[in-house]
Order: sequence, then structure tokens, then C-alpha cells
Amino acid sequence: MNPVRLTRRGFARNAAAALGSLSLSETVLPAQDSPSGARPTATCGVASGDVTSDRAVLWARSDRPARLIVEVSMDESFRSGVRTVEGPETSPHRDFTAKVEVRGLAAGRPWFYRVRFQDLDDPRRESEPLTGRFRTAPPDAADVRFLWSADTAGQGYGIDPARGGMTTYAAMLARDPDFLVHCGDHIYADNPIPPSLRLDDGTEWRNVVTPEKSKVAETLDEFRGNYRYNFLDEHFRAFHAAAPVVAVWDDHETLNNWYPGKQLNGDGRYAEKSASLLASRARTAFFEYLPISESLAAPGRMYRALRSGPLLELFCIDLRSYRGPNSGRGPDGQPDGRLFGRRQLEWLKGRLQASPAVWKVICSDMPVGLVVRDGPDGIEAMADGQAPLAGREEELAELLRFLKERQVRNVIWLAGDVHYAASLHYEPSRAVFRNFDPFWEFVSGPIHAGTFGPNPLDPTFGPEVRFQSIPAGLKPNRPPSEGQQFFGEVTLQGGSGVLTVSHFNAAGERLWSIDLSPQRS
Repeated sequence: MNPVRLTRRGFARNAAAALGSLSLSETVLPAQDSPSGARPTATCGVASGDVTSDRAVLWARSDRPARLIVEVSMDESFRSGVRTVEGPETSPHRDFTAKVEVRGLAAGRPWFYRVRFQDLDDPRRESEPLTGRFRTAPPDAADVRFLWSADTAGQGYGIDPARGGMTTYAAMLARDPDFLVHCGDHIYADNPIPPSLRLDDGTEWRNVVTPEKSKVAETLDEFRGNYRYNFLDEHFRAFHAAAPVVAVWDDHETLNNWYPGKQLNGDGRYAEKSASLLASRARTAFFEYLPISESLAAPGRMYRALRSGPLLELFCIDLRSYRGPNSGRGPDGQPDGRLFGRRQLEWLKGRLQASPAVWKVICSDMPVGLVVRDGPDGIEAMADGQAPLAGREEELAELLRFLKERQVRNVIWLAGDVHYAASLHYEPSRAVFRNFDPFWEFVSGPIHAGTFGPNPLDPTFGPEVRFQSIPAGLKPNRPPSEGQQFFGEVTLQGGSGVLTVSHFNAAGERLWSIDLSPQRS
């Protein structure tokens, strides 16, 4: 067995035990003035993200103004080779969150980090340290294993301690991944968490509740409170201490099916009617609470690319910020097919063509060929359910045509959003639009939310369902307690370059798997 992976499993157990000692008051309450002489407290555990071969973003939150101090070492005991990095000061302007991008790390190695907060008035007063772990991307063609999924704390299903909390995070951690691609809906800002929900089997789902999660999020602090809520869960904290995250956002970080310019005049829950203003606050909280690198993209931009050794490159796209109305028509009544937006689409085409990686993975919040509607007349995703190439499908067709013409091989799609798991194969001979090479799309979720689907197929790009995790006719909005929660796993064999995609359920049981051999140019 690989001793590095054994060490990682041991670290995960230790991290879970240590982080489990955080109290609800430490985790939930906003930062505030503390008694004189008291030490700072790290309130939400630790997290890492956007890890490459030589850098990682490390994150934590304090209970007051303090300075983030991070130590990194390849020695789990921190007895040797310790490097200390002084991070930024926390402040109310960022809800006392802080992150630091540590650079100059050795590739392909396990790294341990220790976080503490230093009091600004008296540097001798420091918080108790919290530890985390990540592994830098390999410098050569080594094995890589990562997960993807989506959808956390949706449809009112929050943390029910009697049911074990967010147990799918524990199942994901047991797979010992190098990282997780979270394909969006990290929070459900538009789904309040009620004290309880009556389930179909007659039992009651009893939630941990907080003020910020008791209504739809409108203020910046209410959006922040949605992220703080997730850190109440012991499995959520343990996972983020032991595995980095690569974050993509979708709609529920703001509100369901939003697009720039949308007005909420018919929704009495909202005093603020501008979706764009709400999205601005949501974006601020997203960057504050997730360990996203702010050096890999322009300021405030979410689409970015991350290399993970010579075999793998991730392309994280943003299908929310640049879209047109979900009706498919602009305010003037003319067709509006924007989804990627021109600048992002050109960036994606250029980066895919330039990538030297064997496998190129597009990490998307929205699926390609599954129809996702917004009301009776609106379309939320790419597919409109009809055969002619039209609307948002035009941008996708442009991308697929470009990849074929430039002979960009071994591109797969990972997505979330639809709250079930599926594997879809796209083939020109089955399609209406045929100027593209065959490709695969894999969809997964939810991690901890209601289960829905399956969704109908759109014929434009010739999809065929090879696997789906739920039967047709399943009653919608199944609770997490029924076990219909899903995540996917991608493994890359360093020697052969074979990519294996698998689907798992909340119990960690493998449901389906396929091996894909790379095409050589």
C-alpha cells in the first residue's frame, strides 16, 4: 500500500476528532468583541483549495481582528522543515475570514499546515492551532484521484444531529481524494433552514438553526451566515481539513435560476428585488468563505484553469455571471443566447487548445444535454429540449466545432445542478448538430439536499444515457435520509493515462464505473 495515502487517512481521523470539539457557539456566532486578555479563536476549522504543483490557498476564520499565521511542513509532527507564512489581518470588512496563497512548495508531496490567529493588541495571545492537509500536484505522470459533486444544504435539509449530519462528506473523505471539485450550490441562500420538516415516512427532520439561515439571504451578512452554517457540521469540517476544494458556483449561492438583470417583483420573500445586487453580495461572500486563488484569474473572476501534473488540467467555468435572460430573449424581445459570454468562451477555447495535459476536464455547474427549465417557458441550462440548434446551444456548438477542427482530444465534462447522478455519451451520428467529436459528460449530486430527476434529454448533440442513479418516476425532493445522495470519482493511472470515472452513493458504494483510454494525436 501507498504509505502517503495511509498517512492521509490517519490525518483525516485525527482532524475529525480535533475539529469535532468546536462548539456551536464558536462556529455560528459572528465575530465580536472578546473579554480583555482572552485569546483569539479559529471559529470554522480550516480549508485549502486551488492546489497546483507548487502552491495552495489556505483559509480560516477568527472571532475578532487578528493576524493569520500559517506553518507548512512535510512533517506531520511539525518538528522539521517548518515554514512560517504571515497572512493578512482579519477585519469586519471580510467577516474575519482570511486566506493566504502559499507558493514555492515541492510538487507531488503531502503537506501539512497549522493555522493560528495572533491577537493584534498583544501578539503573545494566539488561538489554539488547527491543522489541515493537502497534496501538491505531481511533477510527472503519477496517479491522481479526485471527486466531484454539488448541492449542499438545499431544500431545507440542514444539519440533523440525530441523523448524523452531512454524512455524505464522511463517505467522500473515506475515498481519500486528492481534492474535490464542487460544481456549485455550495449553499442555498434562497432556501431557509426551518426547525423541522415532516417526511413522507412520518418521521421528523430536525435541523440545527441559526438566525441567518432562517430567512432568504439578502444582506451580505446573511449570505455569509449560509457559509458559516455549513461549518457547524463535523463531517463538513473534517473533509475540508483533509482535502482541498476546487470551487465552481451556480445559482443558489445567490437565488434559484437567477441571471443578471432579473427582477424579483413577484417574490414576496425579498425586500431587495434586484438579483444583480444580491449576486454582488453573494459573490463577495463566495470569495470570502472559499479558498479560491485570486492570482489564477482576474480580480473577482471565477473561471480559471488549474494544472494537476502532466496528465490533467481542470477548466472551471462560470455559466451564471454572463448569461442572458432564461427566457432566451433580451429586454428588447430579440433572441439572446448568451451563457458563457464571448470573453469566457474565447478564453476557454484558447486554454483548451494550448493545454499540454493529456486529459482536459471542463468543470461546469450546468449539464450539456439534460433539459433544465425555468418555469413553463424559460430554459435554465444549455439544452432547450428541441432538435434545432438554437439559443444557448449556439455557443456550445461553437466550442465543440472548434475542438474538432483544432484536434483537441480527451475533453470530458463534469457537472452538477440536477440532484442526481448520470453518465452521458454524446455521438455525432445520433445528433442534429454533427460537427464535433464524441465526448462524455458525467453529472453528480446532491451531497446534502433533496434528490430530483431524472431530466429529459435534448437531441441536439446526440446524448445517450449510459447510467443514471435514480429510476424514472421517483417522487421529487427525496430527503438525504433516504440515501439518494451521490458523488463521483475520477482516477488517473500515471503509467497508462487511463481515466476511470465512477459514481458512488451516500453509503460509499460504487454504483457504476467506466475506463476511458486517452486518444493520442
